[in-house]
Parts: sequence; structure tokens; C-alpha cells
Amino acid sequence: MTEMNQRACVAATMEFFNRIDPTRTWAPNGLPERSRRRLSVKDIPGDGNLAEARVQRKLAAILATDVAGYSRLMGLDEEGTLRALKAHRQALVDQKVAEHRGRIFKTTGDGLLAEFASVVDAVRCAVEIQNGMAARNADVDVDRRLMFRIGINLGDIIIDGDDVYGDGVNIAARLEGISEPGGICISGGVHDQVRDKLDLPFEDIGEQMVKNIARPVRAFRITTGSGQRAQLPKAQLQPQLSLPDKPSIAVLPFQNMSGDPEQEYFADGMVEDIITALSRFKELFVIARNSSFIYKGRAVDIQQVSRDLGVRYVLEGSVRKAGNRVRITGQLIDAETRAHLWADRFDGDLADVFELQDRITESVVGALQPSLRSAEIERARRKPPANLDAYDYLLRALPSVIVNASGAETSAAIDLLKEAVRLYPNYAHAHALLANCFGQMFRLATGPEREEARAQALSHARQAITLAQDDSSALATAGFILLIASLDVGGARTALDKSVAINPNSATALTYRSILFAMAGKPESAIEDAEKALRLSPLDPAAYLPQMGIVVAHIRQRRYDEACAIARNVIETNPRYPMSYIHLVVAECGRGDRAEAERQLGRIAEVLPGFKREALPKMFEMFPEPYRSESLDLLCTAGLVARDAE
Repeated sequence: MTEMNQRACVAATMEFFNRIDPTRTWAPNGLPERSRRRLSVKDIPGDGNLAEARVQRKLAAILATDVAGYSRLMGLDEEGTLRALKAHRQALVDQKVAEHRGRIFKTTGDGLLAEFASVVDAVRCAVEIQNGMAARNADVDVDRRLMFRIGINLGDIIIDGDDVYGDGVNIAARLEGISEPGGICISGGVHDQVRDKLDLPFEDIGEQMVKNIARPVRAFRITTGSGQRAQLPKAQLQPQLSLPDKPSIAVLPFQNMSGDPEQEYFADGMVEDIITALSRFKELFVIARNSSFIYKGRAVDIQQVSRDLGVRYVLEGSVRKAGNRVRITGQLIDAETRAHLWADRFDGDLADVFELQDRITESVVGALQPSLRSAEIERARRKPPANLDAYDYLLRALPSVIVNASGAETSAAIDLLKEAVRLYPNYAHAHALLANCFGQMFRLATGPEREEARAQALSHARQAITLAQDDSSALATAGFILLIASLDVGGARTALDKSVAINPNSATALTYRSILFAMAGKPESAIEDAEKALRLSPLDPAAYLPQMGIVVAHIRQRRYDEACAIARNVIETNPRYPMSYIHLVVAECGRGDRAEAERQLGRIAEVLPGFKREALPKMFEMFPEPYRSESLDLLCTAGLVARDAE
């Protein structure tokens, strides 16, 4: 007999003895014990781990629903809305679910999830709920009607007690999110099961990308006979507007957890500062303060906020005071999936409340921008190629630009960015990134293609500066390319100063200006800009660039030991960036370690195939004076290059 069968027999035996005399306690061998403890599954011989054996899976239809515009309705009349929702649930929704042999397994404020053994029953239930709601809303003012969105999916689910989990549930919730108020959205699997059984109008809305699901989900809309879509008030139609063609974010009022009214003003002021700072990023769409603050003092559903305001991301947080200390927490949420993209907390002393407010604002904004960028890149990667627009092409190219890609990756990025410019010729950011890519080719090339890459880099940089009147990121990137491709220190400084003025919280602008300052003779200013850039964006994949600004500044200050230490750290974290080795060679020559300079020079060929020592002086052609002459002089003194090679 197998162990599983043995344990099943023992379990049955224990149940038999317990039924004989429930007042006595029986041991696993069938003999009564003195203790009053009843036998349980823990008494079964074996390892006692039956968790996996108890997990149940089955195929089921999942219905997800919530109220459209719920936050707006609560703002109009909290008590009346709650009373109406409760009445609709008791008199219609719960009753229809039961009539169609369904089971509600979770409620979430204004929504619920239910499972059905039959797909046909689930769809019939949804249709009857929507038609019933149309009848119940007939005498209600249009602006105060409660209207449900419903999503239905057929999938494999996991049963855990009274709760249900799995992709079958997740997809149903996503379909509910793209359903219209008064409408029903079903998956392709549901459609296949009911299209020949139910006489309903199905509208194919194509494949929809769903977070954490490998393949897109085919979706269909069902328009019920209620005709509710034609009766929607303007206030409820507004959330259905398409999302902006760039990252969109709403910053909600932070919750005051202190019970101290003074902290209310502190929290509100900080949120206003965060909104203002984020608005300086041209690549972001930020909801204005007046719209965000309508949610102040209310419990909100993030997905409903997303629909109400037409944004993809929501930032929320709280303030808690203890004595003279205050703690701020913040979290960035992808509203579609409710996934947390970033979260952090900040502690400070209220002795200088304005300094604390500024520091927290700076830290939050600096962390959000790269987090949003990463989320948008991932979203673009999931999007079907046939649906890509100019912004999506730019997002797909961005990782190769950020991480200092190889020649092949840079060429692929150029192809993507050219497509973005073809679709939108005046796209300043795309021109700036093209300038960056061609600048990368110029830095690495040693043959005849070098001058062609330089010409292309300058052409796109100048176009970007002309087009980017208020785009800080485009101005910063284009200004840096002017510096390395034409040694135009004045033009580069103008573009970079303007970029920082537009957005003082741009780590990109501060990084590129730090490199310019370091090479052009202002090492103290270079270190200041670089350290602020690192503080703003400490986890940025491009953090090696401000570190190199500090390396060059230390070389200019003849602090060669510090320069070597930082350069080695950069190489350890990003060994693919060839310029790190160039600056390290200069620093090693500066402190007189020719052998180590030789060794690092030999490593350049590992990351730059085809590199030869004779080409080293050409690498310094992109460095402005006085850094160029000072560096070559150190190399000549160490005997790494000949004097006539300068």
C-alpha cells in the first residue's frame, strides 16, 4: 500500500472513531487518550505537509464587475451612493448571480468577483444585470446613475478555501477595466463557447495586451439591449478617453496619519511641489493639482482614479509625525495592474520644514522618472509591432542608448529612431537620441565611417535644439553631442544651461553639464552637478556617466588616486563603457603607474574590437581644451603615445 493510501486509511479510521464518541479523544492507533484533543489530519503518519494535496484547480467562468465613475459619485453624495449600491446589490446583482448558479467569492468596495460552472450562465447573468440596471436607472438623474462595467473570462483557477486565484481571475479583471459603462467585455475563449448559444451582438475589439500574461488576449464587447451607451453623461464618458501618447501620472493628496492639522499643510505643499517638479519633464503627462485634489480625504480605488483622470500611473503616499520627526512614504502604482513600481520612505526633522519638503520632493521626483521610463519601455516591448507609433519606436530604442550598447545594438536603435522620425518629423527627443547614437558611433569608429557618423550626429543634434524649445531631455542630449562632435563648448553650454533651467530635477541635464564643466575647466561645478544627478537618480542604468564627470574633475584637480578609485568602480558596474578605460589610463599615468596604465589600455580592445594603440590620440579629439591637451601630455610623459601623435 502506498504512503498516500495508508494516510487516507488512517484519516478515515480517525473519522470513524470520532463519530463513535465525539466526547473522547482517540490516538492514531485507535486507543482512547486522556487528553481532550480530538484527532486531526496532523496525527496522520508522514511529513504532515498536505498543502499541495489540498490545492484544487478547475476550469471556471469568472465574472468581474465594478461601478463606473464611483469616485465621482461618492464626491457628489457619499451616503446616497453607498445606499444605492447596496440596494442594487441586494435586489439585483446578488440575486442574478444566485439564479444563474454562480458564487460571489470576493467583494472590493464597488466591485465583486464571481465564479460560474457554465460560461453561458455567466454571460446570461451579466446581460440580465446590465438590463436590470438600465431599468433601475430609468428614473434616476443621468449624472447620479450607478452603471457597472463587467468582464468575463474562461480559465483555469485555483481554489483556496472560499477564495479563487489564477490568471483566469486576473484576465477577467483586466477585461472589466476595458469594458464601457453599461457594457460587457468577454475573452475570446468565452466568445467561442457562447457565440452559437446566445443571440447577442458581439463586437471584436482585437487582441489586448494584459500585464504578466505572455500572449495578448482576444476580446469582444457585448452591447446589451438597454441602450445605455447612448445615455452616458459627459462626466462618465470622460474617463474613456484614450491615454496620452506618453507616460501619464496623477499625484494624489498624501494621507495625514498624524492627526496633526499642521502636517496637513505640509503634506499638501509637498504634493504640490512634486506635481510642479514632475511637470517640468516634457516626456511626462502630469494631471494638474486641482484635479488630483478632488480625492483629498476619500478612500479611492486606484483603477477608478486612472479611469476618472485618464492616466496610467498613480502616486500616493502618507505623512506620519512623531515628536519633531516626520516620516513620508510614497508608492508609484501601475493603475492597470495595481502593481507597485516603486516605493520608498523618507525621515526628517521638522526644525527646517521647507528644507525637508524640498529634499523629499527632489528624492521622489528623481526616483519616479527612471521608474516610469522602465515601465514604459516594458509596455512598448509588449505592444504588437503593427500598432507601434513614434513614441513606441523611441521607447524600444531607449535601452540601447542608455546602456552604451555595442555597434550592432546602436545600429538597431538607429533604425527604430529613424522610423519614429519618419512618423513624426519634428520629434525633438527622437532627433536627440539619433544624435546620441551617431555620437556613439563617432566615439568608437577609427576608419572612414568616423566622419560620416560625426556629420550625422551634428545634424540631428542641431535639429533637436531647434525643435526642443521646452524639452529638457532633448536639449541636454543634443547639447552634449555638440560638445563631443564639434567641441562647441559655447553652444553646448547654452543648450545645457537652458535644459537645467527648464528642469532642475533632470539627472540627464545635470550629468551632461557636469562632464562639460569638468573638461572645460570648472571641476568644482562638475562635481556639484554630478553628485546631484546621482542623488536624483541613484539606480539609473546610466549612472556611470555622472561618475565619469567626477573622474574627469578629479583628474583636472590632480587627485589621481580618487579618480582611479571611481573609474574602477564604474568599470566594475558597467564594463562595456570604453571611455571609462580611457579616463582610467589618464589617471594611472597621472599618478605614475605606467604598468597599470598599460594593462588598462590593453583591456580597451576587449570592449572595442579592432582597437589599436595607434588610434588612442584620435579618441581624445572629442575632448575640449584644456582636458584634451592635459590628458595627451600625461600619456606622452608615460611613453604611451609619441609626442608627434598629438
